[in-house]
Amino acid sequence: MTEHAVVIAGGGPTGLMLAGELVLAGVNVAIVERRANQDMPGARAGGLHARTIEIMDQRGIAERFLAEGTALQVAGFGPARLDISDFPTRHNYGLGLWQNHIERILAGWVQELGVPIYRSRAVTGFEQDENGVDVVLDGGQALRAHYLVGCDGGRSLVRKLAGIEFAGWEASVSSLIAEAELAEAAEFGLHADEVGTQAMGPMGEGNKVRIVLTQRYAGQSDPTVDDLKAGLVAVFGSDYGVHNVTWLSRFTDMARQAVAYRDGRVLLAGDAAHVHSPVGGQGLNIGVQDAVNLGWKLAQVVKGISPERLLDTYHAERHPIAARVLRNTLAQIALGRGDERTKALNEIMGEVLAMDAPRKRFAGMMSGLDVHYDLGEGHPLLGRRMPDLDLVTADGAIRLYSLLHEARPVLIGFDENGWSDTGPWADRVQAVRADCNGTWELPVLGTVEAPGAVLTRPDGYVAWVGDGKGADPTGALETWFGPR
Repeated sequence: MTEHAVVIAGGGPTGLMLAGELVLAGVNVAIVERRANQDMPGARAGGLHARTIEIMDQRGIAERFLAEGTALQVAGFGPARLDISDFPTRHNYGLGLWQNHIERILAGWVQELGVPIYRSRAVTGFEQDENGVDVVLDGGQALRAHYLVGCDGGRSLVRKLAGIEFAGWEASVSSLIAEAELAEAAEFGLHADEVGTQAMGPMGEGNKVRIVLTQRYAGQSDPTVDDLKAGLVAVFGSDYGVHNVTWLSRFTDMARQAVAYRDGRVLLAGDAAHVHSPVGGQGLNIGVQDAVNLGWKLAQVVKGISPERLLDTYHAERHPIAARVLRNTLAQIALGRGDERTKALNEIMGEVLAMDAPRKRFAGMMSGLDVHYDLGEGHPLLGRRMPDLDLVTADGAIRLYSLLHEARPVLIGFDENGWSDTGPWADRVQAVRADCNGTWELPVLGTVEAPGAVLTRPDGYVAWVGDGKGADPTGALETWFGPR
């Protein structure tokens, strides 16, 4: 039986990101992926939000995505577009880049890190005991792992076999999505009727068009080309001679979330933990962010650095984030209907979101830049993303995110009273003494006074703030990075 410290079921963006995080932390990890390669039918998710780009920057791979995508203002709520170009971040934009390209780039990074991928295989079962998990693959091959992580999508077999409830709301609408060619000229564009969004437009690849047709949900099965033709006639009055259909799928506005992200040695991340409408382009992004939150914690537990209870903070921190996404997608689906009452509501929402404070609040939510983990009372930075400051150190000028490239925590002292000695944690936590501006700007929150010292976790969130003489990070170091 082949042994790995962690086995990941699913090699999509969440699984790939998690594998990268684990191997950076020195953990033996493997991915089980049913596809023979990263190729997939259809373009699916369409890009990265600002916080996800920052996460890639924290690992030193953001330029790989930026080189292939298009920087755009992609944040929005319902029909309202939300410009974040004035947000205090190096990446005050989103990135237009289809999921197949995102996966290919992530897979290349993971391959460089030496992560084995069991391709054309799928997890078909598992049994866990107090020491690990026996994972069964189709074909009868067995793997042994300390932990199994289900990143195997909304129909997750790992979640089902673990018996974790998937609570939420049933679908109310169903959207048929297709990539095809048309034999007749069509008027491209997007509009909303009483059911939802109806759209058709060029893909920029030859004569290919993308079609989205929304219907009331009635337990629809997998779509056929005949369904596509009938839908086009119903909405546009013609099927335009649609042919060469290279991708045909269906998604709904079902919104469900795992009631627990962990059952013993089995964990869930990405779509296996939460599903919702793709409106707002949030699914891929919060899955990647799940992975970055879980990766370093799981690595420390596997390596015996931290007690197993550290894994409980994964659910505590990430479950509320996805719950908020479920809520905002339900609201946006309601706003997407084209009846007169909804149009009136949209006009009012547009007026509200044109005001500065509401724009910043909603844009922060949709871009992921406002995430705040509840780590208790204290400085406004506590539990928030650490800004990518320009630091001046004894070794020269550096960007703060460059200190996170290897997924290691960092303790930075900013003044003569600021703690910058990690003591017995020196082998686990970087210590830096640096100069920086006296005030910092954070998205949504605004201006905050620079503290004397900051302890930043590997995922880029602030675990402790030293504010004043004598502030001691020992308690936070022990809580997050294990007792000494």
